[in-house]
Amino acid sequence: MDPISDMFIRIKNAQNAGHDTVQFPYSRMKHEIARALERTGFVGHAERKGKRVKKFLEVALIGGKEKPGLAGVKLISTSGRRIYVSYKDVRSALHGGAVFLTTSKGILSGNEARRDKVGGQLIAEVW
Repeated sequence: MDPISDMFIRIKNAQNAGHDTVQFPYSRMKHEIARALERTGFVGHAERKGKRVKKFLEVALIGGKEKPGLAGVKLISTSGRRIYVSYKDVRSALHGGAVFLTTSKGILSGNEARRDKVGGQLIAEVW
């Protein structure tokens, strides 16, 4: 199973169930993605908790069941198919959300990547 897709689906399912927070196993990549989601306003504060082997990431959710902060996710790159774009080719999200990509400056939203003029691997589209 892909850990990044698992993270997005856990956030989406917790949002649809009306939970205030969601927890999943910690990794630095997941933490960077959660911070990018926080900067764009899809989730609340992301915080690492636990010690050593038992580290996990706790993300505060915004909105509620009626008006979720994160309503849907479409994964663009998978483990079998990686898609790379230059900053000129970064597209905006079709559903009015944001596109996230990995760059040399970390995980950025599409708008941040265009502003900083860096391209990279597309991760997901979130709305």
